[in-house]
Amino acid sequence: MKRTTLSLDEFLEGFKTKNRSVLARAITLVESENPEHQALAQELLQKILPATGKSKRIGISGTPGVGKSSFIETFGKFLTAEDLTVAVLAVDPTSKVTGGSILGDKTRMNELAIDPKAFIRPSPSGETLGGVSRRTREAMLLCEAFGFDIVLIETVGVGQSEVSVAEMTDFFMMLLQPGSGDDLQGIKRGILELVDMVVVTKDDGDNKLLIQKARHDYEQALHILRHEGWTPRVRTCSAIEKTGIDTIWSDINHFYDDQDNQIKNKRQSQLIQWMDQLVKDSLIQNFMSAVGIDQINKFREHVKSGKITPYQASQELLKLFTK
Repeated sequence: MKRTTLSLDEFLEGFKTKNRSVLARAITLVESENPEHQALAQELLQKILPATGKSKRIGISGTPGVGKSSFIETFGKFLTAEDLTVAVLAVDPTSKVTGGSILGDKTRMNELAIDPKAFIRPSPSGETLGGVSRRTREAMLLCEAFGFDIVLIETVGVGQSEVSVAEMTDFFMMLLQPGSGDDLQGIKRGILELVDMVVVTKDDGDNKLLIQKARHDYEQALHILRHEGWTPRVRTCSAIEKTGIDTIWSDINHFYDDQDNQIKNKRQSQLIQWMDQLVKDSLIQNFMSAVGIDQINKFREHVKSGKITPYQASQELLKLFTK
């Protein structure tokens, strides 16, 4: 039997009573493309807005195989042991065939998934730039209003996803492997300029020498880049031995103490960026809907065959749109 959508009052009551099931359904609501669901979602967000903004927003990215899930589980368990509540928003790759998401995070974070002080929510990344869910920001606000102390946002670690997550969080950390400075070749300078901390993982076993070299290389790379106010840290950790996590958390707290005013300004700038992006997204959707994919494809073929320049094609399409 299909579940009926909760009413606005039922959602609000669920938030008041800390009902995790209601939070999960609220996130599903903001992810829905159904116009009625979207209207209700915006009503809910408007109502809970005064309760948002009190959580620490931390973005986590990393190269494939770096041990991101292991780190998040170990870090999350450390935080809950400190009597803090943690929400993990893990943005999953979306299947090209089915459009569904590979919701593997709960199976990869077994201990954290059953921790009563933690909440893990995988979300499909959809078609948005960089693989970051179009509704991750709204999900973050819902988790804040629900009362979580920390919201961790994990990216798939591809393309522009790091930039997107850095634009919605206060503190952005990049997990890297102990593979010497060669790893730096795969990291764009623009990404390094965004990070507040680099964490070299797998600092255990026979990796000690590799770890020290990697740490030195990353410190050198960050040193030549200019960062306003905060000097990014390079730390090491082992999810297996559970070492280095306390130092990472201490640095994050120091960042929040040191950057209090800057964080407020940063969040205000992020809100404006968010609004501007929503305007652009809506304009593109309206354009595609009004002009039609057949017309767009026709002009694409004309451009490919050299019958018309890209500029001329764009102007013709805009004329169709304004009509």
